[in-house]
Amino acid sequence: MTGKATQPEEFDAYWQAVDEELAAIPPRPTFEVDHERSCDEYTVYRVRLTGIGPYRLFAYYSVPTGDGPFPAVYEVPRYGSVNHVPDHLDRLRYAVLVVMHRGQRLADSPFVAPYPGLLTLGIEDPATYIYRAIVADCLRGAEFLLNRPEVDPHRVAVTGDDLALITASRRPEFSLIRYAVPMLYRPLEARQLSGDYPIEELNDLLRLHPELEPSVGRTLALVDPLFHAPRITARTIISVGASGTSSGAVFLDPLFRALGGPVSTYDLTFAGGTDHDRLDAMVAEQLGVPVMSRFARMIG
Repeated sequence: MTGKATQPEEFDAYWQAVDEELAAIPPRPTFEVDHERSCDEYTVYRVRLTGIGPYRLFAYYSVPTGDGPFPAVYEVPRYGSVNHVPDHLDRLRYAVLVVMHRGQRLADSPFVAPYPGLLTLGIEDPATYIYRAIVADCLRGAEFLLNRPEVDPHRVAVTGDDLALITASRRPEFSLIRYAVPMLYRPLEARQLSGDYPIEELNDLLRLHPELEPSVGRTLALVDPLFHAPRITARTIISVGASGTSSGAVFLDPLFRALGGPVSTYDLTFAGGTDHDRLDAMVAEQLGVPVMSRFARMIG
């Protein structure tokens, strides 16, 4: 199979520059209670943070009622225009942060992210690739959560797609990672296994401009979690999909071997309720909170 990437020589310098740029910009957090989404058991805040640019970001932050410190979960933004307030059952058990990166709804001024199209925006040059800024936005959110006084620093998880792995590699204070839905992992190979979006955005671009493949590959290697994995020391829970796909065990095996911390795998059943409850239990048990099912069960 063609399209295999190697770690670029500028990898460390590239990400060090991102860290330095972010460190030079104060986060300037503001809080506003979201009364419609709060209740006796928890308080939800509408938070604003400043990322590189500078650019003003948005987040939902929910804190349980009572004496902390609380275990915490950081949900990195998914690929799509809208990210939602944390699930009710998560709000009961954790301090939960959901960040909207630049361009997503509630953080879409002055930039509105295109869907489809975000995956390849500025991809011809690592300096202009949108995911440089998006990763920085995720790092800003991580810094916010990891430094909150009501958060137990020894029980903090990050969950989501490749952005969860990249975030944990740059901010190693996380104790647990739950990784699902590969997108930036080995993308030039993964694009040959699927015609689904968003990975199909790469196929769209390279069909029109095949001459760009070397530069695109160089850029994507900088955000490929395979090259971030050795820096990760936290336990990683990886959802494993169907054989022969980009989320199958064979395709993910290099990532399993590259990760610097312990790895647990979960074989997806593709029964939504079953998968949700089992993955929830794996995270809850690691962070020391009750296991809860999101789905009602018939009795009798």
